[in-house]
Amino acid sequence: MATAAGPVAAEPDFAALGLPRQLVRTLAREGITTPFEIQRATVPDALAGRDVLGRGQTGSGKTLAFGLPLLARIADGRRARPLRPRALILVPTRELAMQVNDALFPLGRAVGVFLKTAVGGVPYDRQIDSLRRGVEIIVATPGRLGDLIQRGVCQLDDIEITVLDEADQMADMGFLPEVTELLAKTPADAQRLLFSATLDNDVDTLVQRFMTDPVTHSTAPATAAVTTMDHHLLLIPPSDKFAVAASIAARSGRTMMFARTQLGVDRLVDQLASVGVRAGALHGGKTQRVRTRTLAEFKEGRTNVLVATDVAARGIHVDGVSLVVHVDPPKDPKDYLHRAGRTARAGESGAVATLVLPKQRRSTLAMLEKAGVEPAQTRVRRGDAALSELTGATEPSGVPIVNEPEPPRQSRARGDRFRPDRTDRFRGRGDRSRSDGADRFRGDGERGARGGADRAGRGGADRAGGDRRRGGGDRRFTDRRPSRSY
Repeated sequence: MATAAGPVAAEPDFAALGLPRQLVRTLAREGITTPFEIQRATVPDALAGRDVLGRGQTGSGKTLAFGLPLLARIADGRRARPLRPRALILVPTRELAMQVNDALFPLGRAVGVFLKTAVGGVPYDRQIDSLRRGVEIIVATPGRLGDLIQRGVCQLDDIEITVLDEADQMADMGFLPEVTELLAKTPADAQRLLFSATLDNDVDTLVQRFMTDPVTHSTAPATAAVTTMDHHLLLIPPSDKFAVAASIAARSGRTMMFARTQLGVDRLVDQLASVGVRAGALHGGKTQRVRTRTLAEFKEGRTNVLVATDVAARGIHVDGVSLVVHVDPPKDPKDYLHRAGRTARAGESGAVATLVLPKQRRSTLAMLEKAGVEPAQTRVRRGDAALSELTGATEPSGVPIVNEPEPPRQSRARGDRFRPDRTDRFRGRGDRSRSDGADRFRGDGERGARGGADRAGRGGADRAGGDRRRGGGDRRFTDRRPSRSY
């Protein structure tokens, strides 16, 4: 395996990387003129047809790092044959598929390359119709792509370039067998680009089997090395956990809060509404229509607080998130880093606060040490000046807010087979519980739900999974009922 040595010289603009003028002009219209470090490092090798391993911290620009050379190489004027895409982007979750599609669609249009998402949560018809017409690039989750192949409406023998985005998460979630099976269906001499925040564990299996003399570009260590991010460990008494969380949620500014289970997310959102704080809930048990609406409200500023399970820790980019709050501390350092990565993105500043009960202090500090984080430890209670100084916490209004009821779930179309997904798969190191979305199903889907239309003809959204596990932490925030087997 070749490894790039020495620092990468800064390039003045995207044109210097060898990208087509149409792509450079389109980027400029979007206000994107200076490549990020991961883009400067990987784009030339990817354009040259090399297999590339790219590692960079979350928010470092990995989507354009693989998307730009992919579009440039596919934009040769040759249309895809029916049912045979020319390039494949595999991602672990529907949210990430939507984000990748949204980022690359206007660029693809500029060079005459058509993209389509293949994810659960929407009927098969539109995806099948697009494949039959011919689509150059398919952005897919493993479960739905496998379903389309089984139906005989997608073949991978014309694939020229395969991208694995967040490969370590797919391995951690148990998608490695599906990913391996899909990669084996692509031509052996196809170019392969693997991008992730970390490159470890089972990812090596994919590298050894499917990549040919890959060049590795690593722009950040697998620790929290973001200098614009402050980390705080807030030691709180159990009786004050909700009061502290509510006062932080009432702050001005965009805030993301993480709980460990679906029940914990929903309960916290309801409790916040009861004291006058409007918050959106995002987890695998929501229909895709609700998840899309909740994210849109958060991105557009109609809601300043988003409460989520770890399904949102990867792949979601929202500008201006100034604070991430771990209401339930994660047990795994990777989960901490990817939750924390929702703030201080692309050079912005931000803070991360972890609410820790006395019994959680030792295990949380051990996890943070593995993550390369040395947080400032502060004992706080409701109303403390230190809490307000560190997080901007303020007293909620106390005027209850009535949350809008969720729309009823749509019944799935006749003959539309589905498999609920494991986008929230918990790795359970040192714990027998399964965290948010720990459904034991295989594939991408949502129990009995078919929600959401294609995003303006540019793709859909994956089927929601479930967060069925034994919870941890405070009883008000977590589900202690045992998991059910299906």
